[in-house]
Amino acid sequence: MTDHRALSLWWDSLPPELAEPQRAALPGHRDFDVAIVGGGYTGLWTAYSLVKADPTIRVTVLEREVAGFGASGRNGGWCSSLFPASIDKVARLSSRRSAVDLWRALFATVDEVGAVAAAEGIDCHWAKGGTLHLARTPQQWERAQEEVAHARAWGFGEEDVRLLSADEARAEAAATGLFGATHTPHCAAIHPARLVRGLALAAERLGVTIYEGTAVTAIEPGLVRTAQGVVRAPYVVRATEGYTPGLPGHERAIAPVYSLVTATEPLPAEVWEQIGLDSRATFNDLRHLIVYGQRTADGRLVFGGRGAPYHFRSSVRPEHDREPRVFAGLQAVLADFFPAVAGAAITHRWGGPLGIPRDWFASVGLDRRTGMAWGGGYVGDGVGAANLAGRTLADLILERDTDLVRLPWVNHRSPRWEPEPLRWLGVNAGLQAMSRADGEESRRGKQSLIARTFSRFIGG
Repeated sequence: MTDHRALSLWWDSLPPELAEPQRAALPGHRDFDVAIVGGGYTGLWTAYSLVKADPTIRVTVLEREVAGFGASGRNGGWCSSLFPASIDKVARLSSRRSAVDLWRALFATVDEVGAVAAAEGIDCHWAKGGTLHLARTPQQWERAQEEVAHARAWGFGEEDVRLLSADEARAEAAATGLFGATHTPHCAAIHPARLVRGLALAAERLGVTIYEGTAVTAIEPGLVRTAQGVVRAPYVVRATEGYTPGLPGHERAIAPVYSLVTATEPLPAEVWEQIGLDSRATFNDLRHLIVYGQRTADGRLVFGGRGAPYHFRSSVRPEHDREPRVFAGLQAVLADFFPAVAGAAITHRWGGPLGIPRDWFASVGLDRRTGMAWGGGYVGDGVGAANLAGRTLADLILERDTDLVRLPWVNHRSPRWEPEPLRWLGVNAGLQAMSRADGEESRRGKQSLIARTFSRFIGG
């Protein structure tokens, strides 16, 4: 039996009843009503939602490794309402009302995840403390104020996002250099591996068949090919996120970009008295190169961020999970946030690929002509959005006329990424641009022109 504890802090801290079940591989040719490729959040929420709505439907999930092996078991533990494309971009491609409907659905999804976890007895260390976007430079404070003003222009009130003064922000998280912050309640800190492994068990209790150790070699209308046999199903769902380029014909659908994470040892009470985060709000600051953190249920600080390179030809390999330069940078940034943790031991370092569509626009969809469905492209914000994707895919497959199937991400088609070496050059240039933008602001004392220009090419 393979030991997956090295995958992340989350895997290392799973209780035996969640860590140990490793399921059998596909035993040969099989027939199902729905075949789902990928045993992460998207695949499992889709399976769960299908059988919850129709207990007679025959659903299988095919996973190359084990359920939760990928980003679902390795992320930073934010169950958020974030969407990679801006609300302005979504509205341009649909309508103002549709864009607001999508944001409201994402807000509600956070509570939906918590409700299902409670109903299914999944102890994922749920703490809905919201998210603090800390402003630690004058330029970040300017962006914080712009963020709240922008939310108000779209009809979102104090109950959705509010501006905190420096003193109010410091009472929540005593980071250095605070000018203020924004706070949204629409996020929960979780133990992501507990959630994904518990969800797999909940789906099985309802009748879903999960095969692990089953590498899918191709997906086609009506069938999934594996080394162990062929699965035939009228509906085939691709839920492979950052691993999508490994499927023939999908090499340019998604760019896998690595996000890396660190975790401290459990911190003593006197350190937490200096830091705060009593409500376990997730946090970052408003720099351009994304970082993210949370206080875990056992008193650690988990802190991650971007900065690892995109690898040529969308390469996804275990060695890419380890970038010493990035880990050292994350540790330095965390100590800059909270000097009280400077001497704390870093007990876990890990990483993994997340999926970026060419237009930074997550989507779900179903081609009724072929029965081929998909969900993903979350750009690292999939813990919550995958639940909405799973419920939406279930409604599409079951032909249910619901509000979810009319949301503007349904059947959105992102363009393909450029061929190599243009893809490698473009993605890595973008990552370097965000890093340079932070340096430019520090030097010039003004909002970065680089960031404003580049935002048009990503989620803006």
